[in-house]
Amino acid sequence: MAPENLFAGSYLERRAEARLREDWLAEARADSRTLYIGMRQGAALVRPAGAGDARVVFLPGSDPRVAATQDPEQLVLLGWYEQQRCVLVDLGPEQAIEEEGESFAELRPLAAELPASEAGLVAYARALHLWRANHRYCSRCGGVMHSCRAGHLRHCQACGHESFPRLDPAIIVLVHDGDAVLLGRQAGWAPGRYSTIAGFVEPGESLEDAVRREVHEETGIAARDIAYHSSQPWPFPASLMLGFTARGSATVPVLHDGELEDARWFSRAQLLRGDVGLPPPVSISRRLIDGWLQQHAA
Repeated sequence: MAPENLFAGSYLERRAEARLREDWLAEARADSRTLYIGMRQGAALVRPAGAGDARVVFLPGSDPRVAATQDPEQLVLLGWYEQQRCVLVDLGPEQAIEEEGESFAELRPLAAELPASEAGLVAYARALHLWRANHRYCSRCGGVMHSCRAGHLRHCQACGHESFPRLDPAIIVLVHDGDAVLLGRQAGWAPGRYSTIAGFVEPGESLEDAVRREVHEETGIAARDIAYHSSQPWPFPASLMLGFTARGSATVPVLHDGELEDARWFSRAQLLRGDVGLPPPVSISRRLIDGWLQQHAA
């Protein structure tokens, strides 16, 4: 299925075997072609942000901000981007200096401005950056966690506990009856905005079971004919959105669990007229809706 959802795709050669090399950082520093992505508290260094044509700032190893970062805990091997080694560098306050035309920007508003490959790379870097920040101490004994496997493993030397990057699987589903789609809205959203039904997968639950449960909990509608559509990494902070379509009877929704402020059925004509505010184009939710509109075009 093409094109890929934003943040997905073969934009990077991960070469996981390279993470096992103890001298990976020395090799990266010795390679003059190594690219470095600077991040600070989840924000990426870009230029310019807010102009609609932002680009990631790929720092060379000779950049003073990279050269000043000597602590291996601040560096993570991402992989090979456009045949060049790419490393995430966590810039501390003394290194996080913005040069003219640069700024640190959050990914969510930035995503639509970046080229798709750079958006995917930043999403990957952001997910690792935040995971590492949230796992500085051992959840078992409280000891300090240390970086291993080129930054992809956290290890506690006190008790031996290991922590790998985690993902939170969440289903997102477009429910339709052939002529209309079921959309809901949360209270904090912009007025008039609706989206597809979504929720996290619970322990001991299959993806299909999660679809049925979430749709029924949030709207009272019984989902059937569930079919997988596509997936999207969603690093806000660490979700993997698993997209589905399903059929349901167009009965009046009943809000069971309080997650939604409202839920209702919308016809294709209503969506095309703009009677309802839809999710941003970068989201898998919007792709599910747009796919249904194209499939059921007159």
